[in-house]
Formats: sequence, C-alpha cells, structure tokens
Amino acid sequence: MTRTLILLTATAFAAPALAQHSGHAPSTPATTKEKPADPGVPTAPHGAPAGATGSSAQSPAGPAMSEQADPHAGHDMQASPPASPIADPHAGHQTGTQPSSQPASDPHAGHDMPDMPTQTDPHAGHAMPSSEADTGSAAPGHEPGVPDPPVEPPPAAALSGPRNAADAVYGPEAMADAREIARREHGDIITYNVLIDQLEARVTNARDGYFINAQGWYGGDIDRLWVKTEIESDFGRKPEQAEVQLLWSHALDPWFNLQTGVRYDFEPSPSRAHLVAGIQGLAPYWFEVDGAFFLSEKGDVTARFEAEYDQRITQRLILQPRAEIDFALQDVPEIGVGSGLSKAEIGLRLRYELVREFAPYIGIEYNETFGDTAKFERAENGDVSHFSFVFGVRAWF
Repeated sequence: MTRTLILLTATAFAAPALAQHSGHAPSTPATTKEKPADPGVPTAPHGAPAGATGSSAQSPAGPAMSEQADPHAGHDMQASPPASPIADPHAGHQTGTQPSSQPASDPHAGHDMPDMPTQTDPHAGHAMPSSEADTGSAAPGHEPGVPDPPVEPPPAAALSGPRNAADAVYGPEAMADAREIARREHGDIITYNVLIDQLEARVTNARDGYFINAQGWYGGDIDRLWVKTEIESDFGRKPEQAEVQLLWSHALDPWFNLQTGVRYDFEPSPSRAHLVAGIQGLAPYWFEVDGAFFLSEKGDVTARFEAEYDQRITQRLILQPRAEIDFALQDVPEIGVGSGLSKAEIGLRLRYELVREFAPYIGIEYNETFGDTAKFERAENGDVSHFSFVFGVRAWF
C-alpha cells in the first residue's frame, strides 16, 4: 500500500514534465558531443541561448556568443522534411520564344490610324524678329537677359511741348542767334562770303608797294560761283600784276572742291586769258591749300600752288605761315616768265582778331625768282630776291 501511494505521488509530480515533451520523439543522441556542464554554473533554462546562464543571459553578447548552442540541440530533427529549393511560380508556363534582351516594340505598330490629325507647329509662319532681341543675349554688347529698347513711335507727350523748348532754358534771344548760325553754316541755302585775305603794304629796300589778295563765293553747299583776284604793284606805278578768276566750284567731299573757269590777266602786258582747273580745300592737319593749272590763249601752261596754316596762339592771336610757288612749262619772255620753278614766296604773319571779321596783322615776306625768270628780272633791273616787311588787315563779311 505504501508503495502504491509513493508511485501515485511520483506520477502526479512527473505529469507536467511529461506533458511538456509530449509529441517529441524519444530522446535521440546528439550529433555533436556536448561539453558536460560545469556543475558550479547554473544551468540555463530551456529555450535560452546556449551559453547564457543566470544573470549572464541578460548581459550584452560577447565573445561567448560565437559558442551559442543550438536551442534545438537534443531535439530529434530527422522527422523534419529536407529543405527544398523555392519552386518557380511560373514553372511550366509557356512564355514564348521572344528573347528578353530584344527592345520593346511599338504597341501601335501596324495599326492603321488614317484619321489622326498630324500635329503642326502652331507658330509656323509667324514672324518673330524680336525673339532674340528680347533676350538681349544675341545683340552684341548687350548683357544676357537685358532686352533691346522697344522700337515704337514716340509717345504723344513727346510731341505736345513747345516748338522751341530750348528757349525755356537758354532764352529766346540766345537760341535765335544759335538757330541763325545753324541756318547759315549747316543749312542747304544760298549764301555768300567775301574774304580779303591780304590787304597789305610791303616795305622793301627802296621799293615800297602793296598787295591785294581777295576772293568771294556765292552759292550753296555743293555748287558755288567763285571770284578771285590778286593785284601787286609799287606805290606810284601801274600794277605789275593784276588778275581776276571766275570759277565754278563743285564740292568733291566735305573738304575739297573742284574749281574750273577762266582767268584774265590785266597785267603784265600784254593781257591774256587762261582756262583754269584746280583744287581748293582743307588738307589734313588743317592746312588750307589751293592749286591750279592755267592754259593761256597762247597755249602756255603754268601752275600755281598756295598753302597756309592758322596756328592759334590764343583765341584772337593767330600766327599764319604761308607759301606760294609758281611753275611754267615753257618760257614766256614777253611777260618775264621762265620754264620750271619760276617764283616762290614765303611769308609769316601775326594777326590779332579785334572781331572775327576784322584782324590787323604784321609780318615778313621773302620773294625769290629762279632760272630764266630771274634772268628776265635782271634784264629789267629788278630784284631777284628780297625781304619785305608787311602790315595790313584781313577782313571778311
């Protein structure tokens, strides 16, 4: 009886343990031999990682984690079916013979779409000349993004002011003078000018005389009628030289004019007429030049070249060097002219403009005759070279 009670009691305490392992196969020897547990170390509960014992199971994993034991160690795993590779879900499906590397074809290829309208450029045929100008990048010198000024007519307010708005700033009288200067100097109008370039007395050794050089023109900016004259003589004698030229002048450019016409010599005697062709104008560096060829009624050909330059010392004091040289193609004994370089005059005059239109001056003049002209001069008991002190006035109106 006593044995029966002990057996029943043991069975009652062993029932839970047996129930925990119910379903498990009978104990199977492990494939690896486990190291027997240290009797001094508490045994980890079932299910805890191998090697974790007591409080050490809560500590961070350390080198000992590489020795974690299989939680299923001791369990019989033979009953588990072997792991098989994952089967292809499309295995057995027919995917066709098209290789995967072939590019996708147009899904609409082969479809007939005759009614679909063709898209055209909505701006085709539109002129957009300001597209580049608006960006500013195409215009040279413009910063990118800065548009060009708009090309539009002026606003109405710009035309609503007074006719001469500058009168309100500078006064009507000042602007009237300015408009008159602009009209006289820049307008396409008929006007005139008379210039007495040299009206002077010449004081020479035992020979005092006078000289007049004047010219005038009448016409417009392009075509003008010119009159030139030179008169030279000693005081108390008839003129040694007196000539008048009547020329038609045509502007070749803003600086030079072509002049053609006639010249008549009253003196020296006998008088004669010439055809004239020449150039007069303003050369570079502001040299005033005047050159002409003369063909006389006798067939004589002569030439003359003049140049002068106004060097302004002040606004009113002006130093003017001047030169004139004469040439002849042949000897003309009856008027005392030899072939080649016949005569040269070099002068230097200092004038003071009391007003722009009137300026007295003083200066010196040197005359020289050459070649056969000097020979003819000696035959007449004349001077082939001499200095002169000159004084006179220069005027224009």
